[in-house]
Amino acid sequence: MPLNRIIDDVAAALRASRSAVDACGATVTVLSRHTPALIEALLHVKDQLRCVSASGAWQVFSAVPLGRGVVGRVYASGQAVTILDVANDPDYIRLGPPITAEICAPIIDRTGHPVGVLNAEWAEGQALDGWEEIIVQAGRLLGARLSELGGPPPETRSEQLLRHSLALTSAETDAEVLMRACRAAREVTGLAAAVLLRPAPDLLPELGLPVPEPGEPEQPGNVVIAASSPEPRDRPLVARLAQIDPERLSALLDEACRYGASYTLGDPAVLDARGFEALTGAGVRTMIAVPLGTNTPSVTSSTGALVVLDETAIMPDSAMVNLLELLAAQATSCLEKLSTLRRLHHQANSDPLTGLRHGGPFGARLATATPGQTALLAIDIDEFKTVNDTLGHAAGDRVLVQMATALQQALRLGDELFRVGGDEFVAVIDVPSAAEAMRISERLLSAARATGRTISVGVAVQREQESPEAALYRADQALYKVKRAGRNNALLAD
Repeated sequence: MPLNRIIDDVAAALRASRSAVDACGATVTVLSRHTPALIEALLHVKDQLRCVSASGAWQVFSAVPLGRGVVGRVYASGQAVTILDVANDPDYIRLGPPITAEICAPIIDRTGHPVGVLNAEWAEGQALDGWEEIIVQAGRLLGARLSELGGPPPETRSEQLLRHSLALTSAETDAEVLMRACRAAREVTGLAAAVLLRPAPDLLPELGLPVPEPGEPEQPGNVVIAASSPEPRDRPLVARLAQIDPERLSALLDEACRYGASYTLGDPAVLDARGFEALTGAGVRTMIAVPLGTNTPSVTSSTGALVVLDETAIMPDSAMVNLLELLAAQATSCLEKLSTLRRLHHQANSDPLTGLRHGGPFGARLATATPGQTALLAIDIDEFKTVNDTLGHAAGDRVLVQMATALQQALRLGDELFRVGGDEFVAVIDVPSAAEAMRISERLLSAARATGRTISVGVAVQREQESPEAALYRADQALYKVKRAGRNNALLAD
């Protein structure tokens, strides 16, 4: 068939199409009638080139990240390519049946911008005569029709949920998980604001929220996390939500998590909204609340609620609520994963008996020592072997735990205590002078005596041009001198 007849058929099929998906399908269908090539239409949807239509029952990439593969190269450049030997093309991504040649052309809209690509692949021995011109012209016709139909199709809710779920799994902190969950909830539902009510005072600094000063009354600890940068029209609602009294938020959290079930709140002008006056008073007319907790049936396991709101009265459909439940479950799984990783990391780097760090963390802390400012305090429990020999190792373990607790409490904020041996500890502290290091060692001696036992302490301040290991050796030598002199004392190393 003459090539211009194929293009005429494509144009006729496009005129009959009524949606972007129809237009892509019509183009692929017409082209596949005249060639055994594997043909695929991909459109730019969010941050991917997503397959909208493909010919035949064969393997295709359903989505390709922008910039990847031949299709990504063509989309970025806006220039068609013909590859006669795909094996030697560095961008070719092999999938499915053996392919030898490929023609890829951009789908150009009426403004001259690419909105996707039209891709065709041939097996060995198949003729390509004239097909580059056909694919290029078909891409232009398809782009023009897509402009008339409003452009590429938007993401479906399911596609949005998948994209946000992948983003949640890559979050590295609890705060990042929660912020991404709020952002996803706003986008999936289309409602004005998303907040997360969760008792998490430890996340205040990471979220950029104010931390109560020492002496200030304790707040209920329910953190309100607003979604990222809402539209200007929605900011007043978010600002009003942030002004709600913490105690009322605490009551709202209890209401949201009481039964461990998702629910919606309709327009208070029509429906009963008792118990939610804190929200309705802020102008909320639509709300969906989904519990956020552990992946267990236990109602008491809820640790928060993901809440999306709007000032407009909207009737949420069941699909919207179901997607939010899936999103909350994914966020919960990510929080549990991060918690497990933290626990495993702590177990791997901490002494299981006393809870103090050792090994790798101790070496890492020594590596950050500052000459002239970092002091190392080598500590040994006096007569500890006698405890084990006379009272048994269980009694010795109790002494170790008791002593570790006492020494830890005697140190200043920022000082670090490590267990480096059986009854051997090392405190790493930053001080302005050796005299200050000795004062801290006296505090440790007093704390040990309060337990009914005594310790010996060797103190060394790292010198200029001295390695931390050398300073620790000097602290150990000072410790041995104290023990030889009668124990229960501290000595500054030479």
